[in-house]
Amino acid sequence: MRRGLTGTYEYSIAGGDTCQAFVPLPLPPRPALSLDADLQERLNAAHLALGRLDGLSLLMPETSVLLYSYVRKEAVMSSRIEGTQSSLADLLIYEADGAPGSPLDDVREVSCYVAALEHGRDRMRQGMPLCTRLMNDMHRRLMTQGRGRGKAPGELRRTQNWIGGASAASASFVPPPPHRLEHCLSDLERFINDQPERHPSLVKAAMAHLQFETIHPYLDGNGRLGRLLIPLILVSEGVLREPLLYLSLYFKSCRNDYYDLLQAVREHGDWESWLSFFATAVQVAAMQAVEMTLAITRLFTVDGARIRREARADEDALRLHHALFSRPVARRVDITAFNGQDAAAIDRGARVLTGLGLLRTVFGTAGEPIYVYTAYLDLLNREAP
Repeated sequence: MRRGLTGTYEYSIAGGDTCQAFVPLPLPPRPALSLDADLQERLNAAHLALGRLDGLSLLMPETSVLLYSYVRKEAVMSSRIEGTQSSLADLLIYEADGAPGSPLDDVREVSCYVAALEHGRDRMRQGMPLCTRLMNDMHRRLMTQGRGRGKAPGELRRTQNWIGGASAASASFVPPPPHRLEHCLSDLERFINDQPERHPSLVKAAMAHLQFETIHPYLDGNGRLGRLLIPLILVSEGVLREPLLYLSLYFKSCRNDYYDLLQAVREHGDWESWLSFFATAVQVAAMQAVEMTLAITRLFTVDGARIRREARADEDALRLHHALFSRPVARRVDITAFNGQDAAAIDRGARVLTGLGLLRTVFGTAGEPIYVYTAYLDLLNREAP
């Protein structure tokens, strides 16, 4: 449905240029959403895929394994949209106090994404609603290190920004002026928390994400934080127990459609087309997460059986293999903390796993060995199952 312009334009100044900044109307849209049979079917399919993902996470022997890996994979993909070059291996080695193979600012930026998501999840578990204050706290952690660290972490912007183009005058989109941000975010916060009315969980996540991207309240990091809001909303809604759904890969692969649909909502009020795209993204991402979960479980089972068969069930190797299932890149101290193995036992197990081609060793900045479960890392690095 085309509702017409979903906001108002105001004159603003950016970089000495006069421009027209877009101020979105509060959610929900008016007239109300028109969920025809096709769109409802897409939303139902997305909900079904989310249910499978959430249910499968309960069957995992250790849910934290999946969460640890998927959070970091999403951090890499989301940051790549913003131009970083770091890989999942770079991030995990960096977290293990090693020396990443990509620029340090890149991998620090990705690490901050992990910290921001974990902070948001933990604060919500403590009873804090998803609100502007929490967004600011997450943004502060998101921008602590890396290329955005000097751009007012945790603070709403005080200057006009724009998207696309060399200047605001030639930009593809100009978000609200700074003096409008608090009001816009207050409206968004009320919508997320079911005021004035409740909306289905997926619809809420889709509309809140787009509205946040339209407001663009920070000097930098808006795209990453906007993508983080999606799994957190689904957790707050009880759709997922853990924030296991990540859409960055799908958005990256359909980047032009993504931006075109955002603009179509602003200019024409076509929320239904955006919801259809979003529902498909959720369905695809959830199905990929399910396939990845099954693949990880199969890998652990197959490799464990191989250790028992070819290494005569070597106890040190089996214990190390189990530890690396939880942390596919780990130092000796990490493994000891996990299962109590001492350095000698870890080294013995590492020799066995290396001989089977399951393990490689890299060395950190202080020369400390870092053990890498290669097949597991290769699996996580795949962009689609």
